[in-house]
Amino acid sequence: MNAPVASTRSADESRRRELGAFLRSRRERLAPSATGIATGPRRRTPGLRREEVAMIAGVGTTWYTWLEQGRDVRPSVEVLAALCEALRLDAVEKRHLFILAGRQQPERRVAAPEKVDATLLHMLQSLVLQPAYVVGRRWDVLAWNDAAVAVFGDYGLLEGDSRNIVHMVFTNPHHRRLLVDWEELARVVLASFRAESAKYVGDLDFERLIALMMSSSPEFRDWWPRRDVARRLTGVKHVRHPTVGLMAFEHMSLSIDDGSDMRLIVYTPLAEQNSISKLQQLLEAMPAERRSA
Repeated sequence: MNAPVASTRSADESRRRELGAFLRSRRERLAPSATGIATGPRRRTPGLRREEVAMIAGVGTTWYTWLEQGRDVRPSVEVLAALCEALRLDAVEKRHLFILAGRQQPERRVAAPEKVDATLLHMLQSLVLQPAYVVGRRWDVLAWNDAAVAVFGDYGLLEGDSRNIVHMVFTNPHHRRLLVDWEELARVVLASFRAESAKYVGDLDFERLIALMMSSSPEFRDWWPRRDVARRLTGVKHVRHPTVGLMAFEHMSLSIDDGSDMRLIVYTPLAEQNSISKLQQLLEAMPAERRSA
C-alpha cells in the first residue's frame, strides 16, 4: 500500500532536481552583459551567479539556491514569471519551466498575424480524398484543399468575416443547407467557439465578430447569452450536397504545434451513403478555376 506514495515522492524529487538543473543551465549560459551587469577581468563564473539571478528576479539568494538544489520549495506563478524574465527565457523554455514546477503558465494571447507555412500547405494539398482546411484562432478559414471546395464550396469567394466558420454556420444559406441536423451541430459549434474564445476575451476582432453575429443571426442572439461551453466537435457529420445528395464524413480537429491557435480540420469520407465515390465524382467534375490556391 505504501508503494504508490513512495513512487509519487520519487517522481516529485526527480522533477525538482530537473527543475534545478534546468535553471542552472539557463543561468550559466546567460552572459552578464545581456542583463546589464558589469564584469571585471577576474570573473571566472560562467554566466550569471546565483545571487545575481536572485537580485534580478527579486527573490532571496538562499531561497533561489535551494530551488537550484532541488529542495522542496514551491515557487509561485509570479516568481516563476520573474525568473523567466531574469533568465531571458524564450516561449518554449518558459513553458518547460512551468511544467517542471508543476504550475499552470498564465496564458497571454497576443493577436499576431496568422500564416500557414509551406509545409502545412503541402500536407493540406496531399489530402486528395479528405476535405480539409486550416482555421485560425478566431475560426477564420486560412487555407483549404480541393476536396473541401468540392464538398463545402469555394472559400476563395468569401472575404473577411464571411470566411469564418461561425459566420458560415449561422448566416451562410448554402452552408446551412449543407448541414443535416443543423441545429444540433450549430449549438455545439457555438459552445466550442465560446470555450476557445475565452483565451481572447476583450480582443477587438472577437468582439466585432460576436457583435456581428448578434445582429445577423436570431439563433446566435438567443443561444450566446446562455454561455454554454463544449469541447471542439469531433465525430460524424452528415452533409446534403446539392449535386450528389447525402454524404457522411468522420471529422477531427488537429492542433498545430507552433505556438499559435491554428488547427487542421480533416473530414474522412465514410462508406455510408457511398460517400467516397461521390467525393471522387465531385472532384472529377470540378472546374480548374475553382480549385484551391
